[in-house]
Amino acid sequence: MSDAQLRAYEAKRDLAAELLESVQQMKAGKTKVVHSPAAEARERTGLSQSQFAELLGVSVRTLQGWEQGRKQPSGAARTLLTIARDNPKALIAAAGKH
Repeated sequence: MSDAQLRAYEAKRDLAAELLESVQQMKAGKTKVVHSPAAEARERTGLSQSQFAELLGVSVRTLQGWEQGRKQPSGAARTLLTIARDNPKALIAAAGKH
């Protein structure tokens, strides 16, 4: 889309109406919150972002990137996230033994 097309599109939008429609859809249960695999795994452990990042050996910023979908975890990190999602107690126990 060119700049001119984008400006024309934006000029026609009714943001208040779009927002109202979104709220109505949420209230009607027509929307769904999508969690990233990293966010789901962390939530299952019950840990904060900083605690979970430390457990995985990554920075909080990296974890936030994964949770927000801006970055994708490596193979090893994906494996740890899968373990955290499927068996959070095992991951926490294994980390405590080091």
